[in-house]
Amino acid sequence: MGRCCKCCKSLCKDFKEFAMRGSVIDMAIGLVIGKAFSDVVQSLVNDIILPPFGLIFGGVDFNNLTIKMHSFAHPSQPPVLLRYGAFIQHIIYLIIVSFALFLIIVLVSKLRKKATKEKQEDQYAELKELSEEAKILLEIRDLLASKTDIKS
Repeated sequence: MGRCCKCCKSLCKDFKEFAMRGSVIDMAIGLVIGKAFSDVVQSLVNDIILPPFGLIFGGVDFNNLTIKMHSFAHPSQPPVLLRYGAFIQHIIYLIIVSFALFLIIVLVSKLRKKATKEKQEDQYAELKELSEEAKILLEIRDLLASKTDIKS
């Protein structure tokens, strides 16, 4: 029993260290935000986008679109329903979420390129601001480096 407690304490300590890492907390926050985003998109599809389409198609509720398949071998059993309307809703949901993720990826990519460009510009500006003495010292360093490369 005593050995088990030490094992459990070690396991609890390891789990606490794992759970308190920044990346795990970031992932948990991302999951919560992702779930909230998922609910909003699901509501957008079910409550905003599909009702007008249902109205256009004669007051059809996409959630109730089904195909009844009767069993010829066992006619006493109830029919099996293929809920293709719900499938259509999930396809539209997938398209919206995929498009939103695509936009996020494009935005992050542009921000990274901008940050890289600004960093390069800052480095170039620092080189421009060097004094004449520093520029001469850099030239001497480069000359000495090229001479050691030639001897090697």
